[in-house]
Amino acid sequence: MQKTLIVSISGIRGIFGQGLDPAVLVKYVGAYGTWCARRVEGEKPTVVVGRDGRVTGDLCARLVMATLQSTGCNVVYAGLSPTPTVEMAVLKEQAAGGIILSASHNPEEWNALKLLNEKGEFLSAEEGEEVLQIAEEDAAAFVSFDRIGGYREEDFLDYHIQAILDLDFIDAGKIAARGFKVVVDGINSVGGIALPRLLRRLGVKEENIICLNCEPTGRFAHVAEPLEENLTETIQKVAETGADLGLVVDPDADRLALIEDGGRYVSEELTQVVAADFLWRLREGPFATNLSSSRAIEDVAARYGQQVYRSSVGEINVVKKMQAVGALLGGEGNGGVILPDLHYGRDALAGAAMVLQHLANEGETLSEVRRALPIYYMAKKKIPLGDLDPDAVLEEMAARYQDEDVSMLDGVKIDFAEGWVHLRKSNTEPILRVYTEAASAEAADALGARFVEELKQFSVPA
Repeated sequence: MQKTLIVSISGIRGIFGQGLDPAVLVKYVGAYGTWCARRVEGEKPTVVVGRDGRVTGDLCARLVMATLQSTGCNVVYAGLSPTPTVEMAVLKEQAAGGIILSASHNPEEWNALKLLNEKGEFLSAEEGEEVLQIAEEDAAAFVSFDRIGGYREEDFLDYHIQAILDLDFIDAGKIAARGFKVVVDGINSVGGIALPRLLRRLGVKEENIICLNCEPTGRFAHVAEPLEENLTETIQKVAETGADLGLVVDPDADRLALIEDGGRYVSEELTQVVAADFLWRLREGPFATNLSSSRAIEDVAARYGQQVYRSSVGEINVVKKMQAVGALLGGEGNGGVILPDLHYGRDALAGAAMVLQHLANEGETLSEVRRALPIYYMAKKKIPLGDLDPDAVLEEMAARYQDEDVSMLDGVKIDFAEGWVHLRKSNTEPILRVYTEAASAEAADALGARFVEELKQFSVPA
């Protein structure tokens, strides 16, 4: 049986029992606990642990927490928690770090260790390398019986929700007055707990919260990534019930996709754009996002005279860019909204509250808001690397298009007047990714097909 385990600076991901085994969890969590202990002189470090609704979550959490205690770490168990809730809990507890057990949008047989530092942020490249080095050198330090770490449990979701309600631009009374009817698709994971609780606190009536897949069984009702082709039932439910909108999250509730009134999917790319359009009406400040996100954000920024900065793909890269430029808001085109007022991480709960507040403030429907935004279409393709040297191929592509607007910050991104293409090697698969965007679906697909054919012409050996 083939083992599936992906080890990178951003975490440890695999199929449980076929790569992500108990010994693997102990190896990497032991390294992480040792890393935390080295950073806290003379004290027992505290680590917050939370998980999504996956079937293996409870078993993995017990292994993870026992291993952390064995390295001398005090464990605070947040139980079933969205990733952003654990990130906020790390800040609240002034912890040395946090671990979220979630494989994000991967299928239900997968699980992962998502590692946080003391700021509640994903590990930087340097921090991740330190943890991996400890693991590879088998240098985890386990303590004697009299120095084992402690354990307690705490639910941080209400703390997270209250922090959202305490934002100066969130007015639950105004949201309640709109009488919103909302469909929630929690993919049978933690979003099914968190979003309905948030909506109730925002003043949405219980009878107006229509829950689909909100039992955290870990048996995903559809493919977990919140893309249009996976949400047929949810889109239909929004239309049938006459709901004002649908809110859809991935298994750890850091990505938010929207369905507008009437039952039309709103591109994940527009979640951060709607949030920015809302906040720029109230405040000034730059925005940061990654190179593969829609240029719609630049169009909206121009309306308010604001600046957009681009980073490499990856949440921590966006966060670092946000911090460098003092961004008011940031995000990723996969439905991620990052609000520094709360924490530096993608947060579907914050995104949902901002969208509802925007609709309440403007007295508009989501379909009206969407029609006022620039609309682009994306195509996402890939080609296997085979025996190609991806770095050499990307350098050649950059040289070939040197007369265009080219960025080599992360792979090669080529901006044309009519659209753009972003070519980059995957961090998790032996492929080259080919992302394109244009004014129509047909044009985006054609641009992607053109570059796939160009890449297939290369024969640069690895």
